[in-house]
Order: sequence, then structure tokens, then C-alpha cells
Amino acid sequence: MHRPLRAPLLLASVIALGPGCPGPEASDDAAVPRADAFDPATDAARPDAALPDAPGLDAPFDDAFTPTIDAFTDPGGDAPTRTVTYTGTDAIFSNPERGFYRAVDLLEESDLSWLHEDHPHDTLVYSYVMLDRFRDRDISASTLTAARDAFQVAREDGFEVIVRFAYNLGPYPDADPDAPLSRIEAHIAQLAPVLRENEDVIALVQAGFIGAWGEWHTSTNDLDMDPAARRAVVTALLDAVPSSRSTQVRYPPYIADLIGGSPLDASRAWDGSFDARIGFHNDCFVSSDTDVGTYPSDEIDRWKTFIDTHSQFVPVGGETCDPDPPRSECASTIAEMTRHHYSFINRDYHPDIVSGWEDGGCMDDLERRLGYRFVMLDADLPERVRPGGSFALRVRVRNEGFAAPFNPRPVQLVVHDGSTRHAVTLEDVEIRSFLGGAEHVIEARVRLPISISAGSHPIAIALPSASSSLATRPEYAIRFANEGVWDASRGENTLGSISIDDTAPGTADPGATTLTILE
Repeated sequence: MHRPLRAPLLLASVIALGPGCPGPEASDDAAVPRADAFDPATDAARPDAALPDAPGLDAPFDDAFTPTIDAFTDPGGDAPTRTVTYTGTDAIFSNPERGFYRAVDLLEESDLSWLHEDHPHDTLVYSYVMLDRFRDRDISASTLTAARDAFQVAREDGFEVIVRFAYNLGPYPDADPDAPLSRIEAHIAQLAPVLRENEDVIALVQAGFIGAWGEWHTSTNDLDMDPAARRAVVTALLDAVPSSRSTQVRYPPYIADLIGGSPLDASRAWDGSFDARIGFHNDCFVSSDTDVGTYPSDEIDRWKTFIDTHSQFVPVGGETCDPDPPRSECASTIAEMTRHHYSFINRDYHPDIVSGWEDGGCMDDLERRLGYRFVMLDADLPERVRPGGSFALRVRVRNEGFAAPFNPRPVQLVVHDGSTRHAVTLEDVEIRSFLGGAEHVIEARVRLPISISAGSHPIAIALPSASSSLATRPEYAIRFANEGVWDASRGENTLGSISIDDTAPGTADPGATTLTILE
């Protein structure tokens, strides 16, 4: 590889119908995992499977924005609601844990703000942490301290990190040594406190450690060919990182071997289990028919079909490594990213492929669609409601991105009353189930607090970071791709406003003390 240095709430989804890094000198078959190293599943049926935005990345909520009112409904004891529609946008803007990433040596960086100068919408950085000096001994205390400091730099500058630990940077086919399994397990145990302390800014930790570039091929200790060793490394790593975070493995057959043969499905996803936390990284994306050994040459369709399903529920990303037109050009790139639900890709490598996307006219589409891109279509909101009153909320969104968010994240309903922020988490909304190319509906009965003051109040949907350290930082919150809804100072998507009025239709509960989701 080459580097440039969740009261119940009803949730309905209508899914739309629709898709190692050896160096450039390596052959397609060079890094193919042995087919007899695992007991893979039979082919799974593939479900076939694409928002509009707010003006300006940092523009505050536009108070002059007036939603379109289409209709009224009458839910009985609840305040009546009307349907509000929203306008999408094609603007390119920042959103966390998606998009193009920049490759850096994080241990050598004391400031990452320079990354915003050329590409202000990027929110991910990728970094190796090289352990070559420690193949035969413990990681030094100074290196562990440097890693902690590096994550703090990312936090200060608004990034999240894709991390990979490795013992060499190739070359291929005669790679420098990796480390024996016992040393890898000891190193993971040393790294565990650092990884847990920095959960908030770790997007994911790639499996790494084994072989050239930590890509799980050409291991000088033969760990890539040993299923027990591969499982031991992933087990240790997933035990070391917080259960909210996943890993990624390079080769689909190895993923199948780790999770019992069959690709993940919704019944096994998002529960923090071992199987649910193994994603896919393709480090030679669209770089040959086999993606330079990513897919075994005699079973390409089989393993692409496996990833079709598995990739709906786990993080997928990577980089390109060698131009292979027309496969590496725009049409096949977008088709494959759609098919395999890509969340991120390297902006810097391979430069000829990336420049080809620019010349081919698809770069802006990739900027918008990598990962998730949520567009609000319409919402049912009350025009007037009493203090302590209730109403039925419905918000319909479409995910025009390639993928769903891959890390857990709360979905909150927020009502502002002057300087008081009333917020409730919609516990049963699983944002990771909001698949790309699909419409999704959030429905809930909401009770306002009796103490809310009379007047007009903004109502919003917020998707902040799940980490308390970042929950109030707008740059770590998800922004919808609609005109006039993003409140950049609060990190919220404003649905409109509701009028609090003692004479409004519906009933009220004088004992309601908080904003609440009703049974």
C-alpha cells in the first residue's frame, strides 16, 4: 500500500429497489487468501438498492424560512397537526464519520487544522500507528503517551480517526517482519486503555497488525494463513476497543470465517456483539477485476454478493491502489459504492484514480453520497398546543447516501423555550438502520412539559455525538441536506416552530414535568 505520508416509538422503513493493497506491481492473485482456510457460506440473495441541504456550512438557522403546509390531521386528544414539507439541497457540507479521509501520521502531528484549508468538509483522518520498533518488546510509555496526545489533537481540530496498527509498510512481496501472535496480543492489551479513553474520536480501528501494511497478507509469521491466529487478533482487538466501535478486515472470505459463514443481517446487527462489529476495508478499490486480490479470482461474484448483504450493517471504506480503466472510472465507482455501501475513501491515493473522478465529473456526487445523506421530505407538526399537551410527531426522511451511519448515535427531539432546551431521546430509533437508498419514517407521541411558556418555540431533530465529551459540539452532529433547517450554533435540524397556547385544541397533563415520549 502506498500512503501520501433507538414510551415506544414506531419506526418504519421503506427500502427502495436498486449494487490487499499490495503495490501496483503486484498481480491480482498475489494476495488472494487461501480458499481452504475457512468454511464459507453459500451465496446470499442480494437486495438491490440514494437528499437535498442548508445554505452554507456554517449558516445559522434561517428565521425567515417558512415551511410549506399541506394538510391537517386530527388525532383526538392530541393537538391537531399539519403536514410541513421541506426543500432539499445539493450543497456539499461537513458531516461526521463519512466522506473522503486524509491520510496522516498522527503521532507526528501537533495540529490538524491545516487539513481544513484545502478540503474544509473532510471530517475523517486515517493514520497508521507504526509498531516496528516493538516487534520483540513492549510498546514504550512514550509511544502510548504520544498516541493519547494524537487523539487529543484530532479532538481539538474536529476530526475522528480511522486507526490501523502495523509493524511494516511492506514492501510487496518481500515484506518486512510483522510480529508473533503472543507479541500482538500483548501490544493490544497495552493499547486497550488508550483506545477506550478516546472512544469519542475513534471512528473505528482496522484489524491491522498482521502482514504487510497490516492488511492480512504476506505475514512473515504466517498469521494470515492461520484461522485461529486471525480470530485471536480480532477477538483481542474487539475486547480492547469500546463495544460501540467496530473493526474492519480486508478480505471477505476471512470475514465470513470469523462470523460463521453467513453475512450479517438485521437480526444480528447493531448489538455490540463480535459478529456485528466486523466491517470491510478494500484497500485496492476498483483497481482490478479482483481488486488486487481482495476477491479470490475464481469466486469474485460469490464474495461480492456476500459483501452486498454484509455491508448494509457494518462500516465499509478503503482506498484505491492502481488505475484500471474503465473499472476505476466514475460509472463503476458509483455503482460499486452503491452496491457495497461505502462510507469513506482515501482522498489522496491513488492520485490518478481520484483525478480521474474529478475529470469524469463524479467527484461532487461522491462528496455528497459517501456514507449517509439525510433529506427531510415532510413532517407532521402541531400548529398550536397547550402547555402539558400532546401531539403525534411524524418525520419522513430519505437517505440519499450510499450507507447508513455506522456508529451508534442518539436521535433527539428538541423544543426550545427561550434559554431552556427541552430534549428527549427517541430511544427506539436506531439510526444505523436508516439504510442508503431508502425512505425512513420516525413517529412518536410527544408530551410537552406543563412549565413551557406561551409563545412560538422552535422544534428540532438533533443527532449529536453519543459521547458526552462531544455531544454539545455542532461539528460532531449530523446535518440534514435541506434548505434553511440547519442551526449551526446548536447542531440541530429545525423542523419549524410550534405555538404554545392555553386555548389550543387537545388535552393537557398538569403533572407533566419534562418533554416526554408517550406510550
